[in-house]
Amino acid sequence: MSFARPAFGIAIAAALLCACNEKPPTKPYAPGLGEIMTFTQMRHAKLWLAGSAGNWDLAAYEVSELEEGFHDAAEFHPNDESSPVPIGKFVTAMTSGPLAALRAAIDKKNAGAFTEAFDSLTDACNACHRATGHGFNVITRPKGNAFLNQDFAPRRRPR
Repeated sequence: MSFARPAFGIAIAAALLCACNEKPPTKPYAPGLGEIMTFTQMRHAKLWLAGSAGNWDLAAYEVSELEEGFHDAAEFHPNDESSPVPIGKFVTAMTSGPLAALRAAIDKKNAGAFTEAFDSLTDACNACHRATGHGFNVITRPKGNAFLNQDFAPRRRPR
């Protein structure tokens, strides 16, 4: 019995010592606004290449990825310190209309409507950049394919 009390005391002391040495929980990883926007720029270019090639399945996928990126920017950086306006609300307001128009053009496989909606999205991106103090970052239609390891032509489906 006399042995149980010291062992119990040592166990309590060890537990308290371990508890004191625990590090506070770390913040979960959140991508930086620049990281999100770099991927958004990549998706924007791939969307253009897919739509220009008539690869409507890939274009629809890239629109979904763009929406996810805009959502991430709004969620992770709703009030970015570098912006005079709340990015969380602004990015959604600026892009929702052009993204809906892109989806409609892609659903109809309408190249003319796609080009118009794509240019509208590009204009929205640039307006958002200006409003958030990043007007130096000007987005345009891609002038070439930077993704040389990807074929943007639509695939024929097996019959």
